[in-house]
Amino acid sequence: MKNRVLCILTTLFLYLLGCDSQPEEPTTTGYTCSLNQTTSPCQTYVYYRAMAPDFLDLPSVGDLFSLSRLMISKPSNISSPSSPLVPSQSLLVPVQCSCNRINSSMAISYAGINFTIKKDDTYYLVSTNQFQNLTSFQSVIVVNPTLVPTNLTIGVNVIFPIFCKCPDKTQVEKQTKYLISYVLQPSDNFSSIATKFGSSVQSIIDVNGNNIKPFQTVFVPVSRLPIFTQPVVAAAAPPPTAPVSIKTSENKGKVRGLSAGLGICGFLLILVCGLWGYRETMMKKNRGKYRDEEKPQMSQKKKTVDVHLMDDVSDCLDKYRVFGIDELVEATDNFDEKCLLQGSVYKGYINGILYAIKKMKWNACEELKILQKVNHGNLVKLEGFCIDPEDANCYLIYEYVENGSLHSWLHSSRSEQLTWKMRLRVAIDVANGLQYIHEHTQPRVVHKDIKSSNILLDGYMRAKIANFGLAKSGCNAITMHIVGTQGYIAPEYLTDGVVSTKMDVFSFGVVLLELVSGREAINEEGKVLWSTVDGILEKKDGNTERLIEWMDESLRSEEPNLIESVANVVSVAIACLHRDPARRPSMVDIVYALCKSDDLFSDVSQDFSPGLVVAR
Repeated sequence: MKNRVLCILTTLFLYLLGCDSQPEEPTTTGYTCSLNQTTSPCQTYVYYRAMAPDFLDLPSVGDLFSLSRLMISKPSNISSPSSPLVPSQSLLVPVQCSCNRINSSMAISYAGINFTIKKDDTYYLVSTNQFQNLTSFQSVIVVNPTLVPTNLTIGVNVIFPIFCKCPDKTQVEKQTKYLISYVLQPSDNFSSIATKFGSSVQSIIDVNGNNIKPFQTVFVPVSRLPIFTQPVVAAAAPPPTAPVSIKTSENKGKVRGLSAGLGICGFLLILVCGLWGYRETMMKKNRGKYRDEEKPQMSQKKKTVDVHLMDDVSDCLDKYRVFGIDELVEATDNFDEKCLLQGSVYKGYINGILYAIKKMKWNACEELKILQKVNHGNLVKLEGFCIDPEDANCYLIYEYVENGSLHSWLHSSRSEQLTWKMRLRVAIDVANGLQYIHEHTQPRVVHKDIKSSNILLDGYMRAKIANFGLAKSGCNAITMHIVGTQGYIAPEYLTDGVVSTKMDVFSFGVVLLELVSGREAINEEGKVLWSTVDGILEKKDGNTERLIEWMDESLRSEEPNLIESVANVVSVAIACLHRDPARRPSMVDIVYALCKSDDLFSDVSQDFSPGLVVAR
C-alpha cells in the first residue's frame, strides 16, 4: 500500500511538472521514424527482467506480451519453459516493431501491446512496473487519444507502445540483425551493456549517442542474439503436512468409523470405474478400423511441428500440407541469398515443384485463418505451411508466380513491354480478386495493403493479389495501430483508424494511376501520386493533351486508339480516390466500369503469349 501511494504521488508530481514545462528528453513520447518506407514491420527483442511477485514464470510474462512461453524461452536460453524464474533473471521477449503515424506531422516506432486495465492501474504504474520503463506514460497518452488517463474504466483495453527500432539500411550493411531494447539502469555503463549483449561500445554510441540517462531505452545493435547463462531453479517442494493429534478416544472412534466408510466407498468406486472402462474398451474395438488408418498420418503431421504452436492453426491441418523444416532448408539451400526473391520470400524446389517460401519471424495464425477462407484465381494460392519449433519461425508456402510483381514491371525498363491491353487486364484481375474477398467471404476480408508490389503476374501476365499479412477479417472497425505503405493509405484510415473495404478501394485507385502513368505511388520528394490528378480529364477546345502528357511515355505510341479507354480508367481511379469513403464505388461497380472499355472485346493473347515474357 505504501509503494502504491508513493507511485501515485510520483505520477501526480510528474503531471504537475509537465504543466509548467516541456519534458527535457524528446524520447518521452517515443522515437520518431519515417513512414516513407516499403519494408514490412520487423521482429526485434526487448530485454525484460523476471520480478516478484507476478512475473516469476514464463506464462505470466507471455500473457503480458501476448506470447507463448516457448517464444520467450528459446531466445532466452531457458531449457524448460515450465521452470520457475528467479528475480532479475534475464529474458529476451520478441516483439513486432513498426513505424506508426500519430498525427499528420509525427510517427513513432513501437510495438503495440494490448493491456486490460485492472483496479488501481494507471498509465504510469503499468509503464514503470509491469513494462519496466520499456515505454512511458506520455507515450501511452499519445497512442490512446480517445481515453482519459485520469478516468480509466476497469476492463478497458489500452495499447502500451513498447519502444523499439528496426535496423536501417546502413546498420544492416554492418551486419546488424537486431536492435535490442534495453532500459538503462543506474549501475550500467555502455561497456557493461556491450559485454552483456556481445556488442561494442562504439556501435551502441553510434545508435544512441552518449547522453543516455537512467531508465531511458538503449537500442543495442547485435548481429546475433546473446546467449544468457540461466540459473537452474528446482520446483518448490510441497509444504509438509502438519501431524494430526487426536486427543480423545471418542475422536479416535469417529475417525476409525469414517475411515472404514471411505474405504468401502472407495472400493465400490474402483469397481464401477473398472466396469465402465472395460465397456468403453470393447466399444472402441467395434467402431471400425478407419480411425486406425488415420492415426499414422496425424501422428506424422504432429511430429513436424510443436504441439503448443499448432493449437491456433489446428483447423488448417486438413486443408493445407504441413511441410517439414528440413524440406524448406534443402529447397532454399539453407535460405541462401541466391534463392531470395524479395523481402523474406525465397524460391525453392520441393519434390520437383517450384514454390515461393515466405519466412516469418512472427505468429502467422491470423494470416492462415484468413487464407483458408479464400479460394480465387486472382489470389495467390497458399499450398501449405511449416512451423519450426526450434526457433518459433513460421513459414508460408505459396504457389510460385513466375513474372514477379507489377511494381517491378511498371517502374523499370520492362514497362515498355506492358501494352495498354495487358495493363487493363491486370486492373480487371485485381478488381475481381478484391470483389471476391469483399463480397463473397463471411465475414468480409479487408486486405489493407493493396499496392503494386503485392500484385504478382503469372506466366500469362494474369494478376494475383499476394501478402495477406495485414489483412483483417471483418470491417467497419477502428484501430490505433496504423500499418500500410505510404502513398496507398486511405485518408480515413490514416487519420481515424477506420478499417473498411473502402480503404482497399482507395488503394486500388492508386494502383490504377500507376498503371496509367507508370509513376511511383509516392515520389522522391514525398508527394503522393493521387494528389496530381486534379483536372487531369478536363478538355480544352476538345483537346486531351494534359491526359496524354500524364500517361506513361511507353503508351503514347498507342494513342489515339486507347485514349478513350485510358480516360475511362482514370475516371474510375478518381472515383476510387474520393475523400468520403461512402462515395467511393464498390468493387462490383468498379469491375463493371472497367469492363466497359472497348479494348477488352479483343483478344489480349494476340499481344502476348507465355513464351514471349521470360519468367525471372
